[in-house]
Amino acid sequence: MPERFSLDEARRIALASQGFGRPRPSRRIGLPEIRAVIRRLGLLQLDYVNVLTPAHYLALFSRLGPYNRNLLDTLVYRRREFTEQWAHEASIIPVETWPLLRHRMATHRVRPWGFEKTMERHAGYVEWVLEEVRARGPLEAASLAHPEGTSRRIVENNWHATVPRAVLEAYFGSGVLAIANRLDTFARQYDLAERVVPAEHLSDAVEAAEARRALIRIASHAYGIATTADLADYFRMFVRDARQPIAELAAAGELIETRVEGWREPVWLDPQAKPRLRAGIAALLSPFDPLVWFRPRLKRLFDFDYRFEIFVPAEKRRWGCYVLPFLMDERLVARVDLKADRLARQLRVVGCWKEKDVDPAAVAERLAAELHTLAGWLELDEVIVQRRGDFSRTLRSASGGLRGFA
Repeated sequence: MPERFSLDEARRIALASQGFGRPRPSRRIGLPEIRAVIRRLGLLQLDYVNVLTPAHYLALFSRLGPYNRNLLDTLVYRRREFTEQWAHEASIIPVETWPLLRHRMATHRVRPWGFEKTMERHAGYVEWVLEEVRARGPLEAASLAHPEGTSRRIVENNWHATVPRAVLEAYFGSGVLAIANRLDTFARQYDLAERVVPAEHLSDAVEAAEARRALIRIASHAYGIATTADLADYFRMFVRDARQPIAELAAAGELIETRVEGWREPVWLDPQAKPRLRAGIAALLSPFDPLVWFRPRLKRLFDFDYRFEIFVPAEKRRWGCYVLPFLMDERLVARVDLKADRLARQLRVVGCWKEKDVDPAAVAERLAAELHTLAGWLELDEVIVQRRGDFSRTLRSASGGLRGFA
């Protein structure tokens, strides 16, 4: 094992560990392929912003290509092999990961910040919500009344939106409730955790130190090669809490300390990591894809500065509302602002920019093909390339031979 890796070697290890080491399946994708990707990544971050498609569906598309999105829902909400919980933010996790997060559920901080005071003032209502779920569940927030004498809404533009939703979320975060289903509106249905998570995973008692080791182990398999901060961020762990489990895994030979060219910090290598990549990688990456979600790592690996600007006022955005990095082979070579116009049945390229030192013609050809594939998967009839961005004209020219481009 080398004492130092080049940046190119580190990038190949990272990409292979993230599921880009094998060709996309040529046959129809089923449950086994989807199951394998989630287990390789350890989790999928949930995000239901629907400018394009919910982010967790897109992370699978990036690695597998077109698939039936209902298959993911089947694995999570019908077969119950996976479930939702706070992991790297709100996430889909294997059910066996649930006990590894129990020590965090015990200290879960109620959201939105300060809402615990509302719960204290309306303790009777909080108990009533749980009894309603016990008696009637699974329930969505819209089916519950709010406390008398209060406004149903918490504050404008808050993610939790209503008092019933925030109370249900508090129970969910503490592990009392779990997510039984998602409605067509994406609304969560909550039920008692013991009616959703298999009993063996609810009864498993994993003390905090052992759980942290297991979470770092999952992160190391998913990243392949990583700094302490990288590994800590995967499950949103404080760096100070990650140091001891990393040291223990290194002492047991489950992590190998090494260096990467140009990185200041010590680096940890998963001994099982292999730098084998499939030929011809081309993938549009969700803003919440684990390959890009930790921006310091993204900068170190790909020299790519990335900011998700959906919450930035339109006049202050540099790139756009929903910008996806484009991965080609071993580099991030472009960024594309995309929007699915479902009424017009169009995939709109609102803007497109190339990175420095790339072959514009090669990038445009591969990006056009991937956009064509994405549009088909989203059941959109054509791709419309608008004029914003320094790469839009080149992309339009390259896509002339593809049916459905305009």
